[in-house]
Amino acid sequence: MEMLQLTFTLLVCYQVKHFICDFPLQREYMLKKTLPGWDFLLPLTVHAGVHALFTLAILLVFAPALWYFAIFDFIVHFGMDRIKSGPRYLGRFNDHYKASFWWCFGIDQMVHHFTHYFIIYKVVTYLGNH
Repeated sequence: MEMLQLTFTLLVCYQVKHFICDFPLQREYMLKKTLPGWDFLLPLTVHAGVHALFTLAILLVFAPALWYFAIFDFIVHFGMDRIKSGPRYLGRFNDHYKASFWWCFGIDQMVHHFTHYFIIYKVVTYLGNH
């Protein structure tokens, strides 16, 4: 596959993956990631784990040797979502009618997309060298 085609294909795969994992597959239980204290831990772990599994599936199709970037995706997704939703962090901006909520939501989405772009870059450069 040409590198440009590969890059575009991966961009589409990761965009679809992000939508599926962050919206239809984010069940009510996972929304408990906003809870204070340590009650957020398991719901957020499950949510970030879903993202990591889908990233792993994409990597196994295109570059199985880079499977460990699924762990990277898990770590970044977990950390960013905790920062965005934690009531002591950006989660305190939870009024959907205020711009601050949408700024936080946008930052969260941007970090997730940049994570995917980094993984795509690693896949494309890896395959370009092998």
